[in-house]
Amino acid sequence: MKIGIISDTHGYFHPAIPTYFNGVDRILHAGDIGEADILERLEEIAPVQAVWGNMDGPGVRHRTVEVVRIEVDGVRICMTHIGGSPGRWDSRIAKALAADPPDIFICGHSHILRIERVRNPPNMLYLNPGAAGRQGLHRVKTCVLLEIAEGSARKAEVVHLDEKPPHDHSS
Repeated sequence: MKIGIISDTHGYFHPAIPTYFNGVDRILHAGDIGEADILERLEEIAPVQAVWGNMDGPGVRHRTVEVVRIEVDGVRICMTHIGGSPGRWDSRIAKALAADPPDIFICGHSHILRIERVRNPPNMLYLNPGAAGRQGLHRVKTCVLLEIAEGSARKAEVVHLDEKPPHDHSS
């Protein structure tokens, strides 16, 4: 199972997204989508699950939720926009992570790319795909391709959207 993970598009659909997300089984958008047409364009590539971010208006919020909890091939995933970071969880999500820790926790908001295993909750994969839009302090537009197999995350590949794709990512 291959998942494309993206966040903080802020209404910008990078032209390299279809190339990198070609062949993914699903797309997860961690909020600050910007406009509902971003979701529609992503849906042309693969099924999409998305959460709204603090900058999203009613057009996006009526199509999304604040927190998504799903299971993909035996891997439990929780995604929200504002989640904090390991050791500094946002108060709105900290109790939920402690009470029912997922295998993978995905959030956006900071525009800071970060992928790491954390100790609390134990062995949870924390993933922030950075930002794929043009708004914010980030200099590099990123997203992540995540492979899940046999009940665990096998590989997380960081994609730098402004670089020329090295090859076709379809499987």
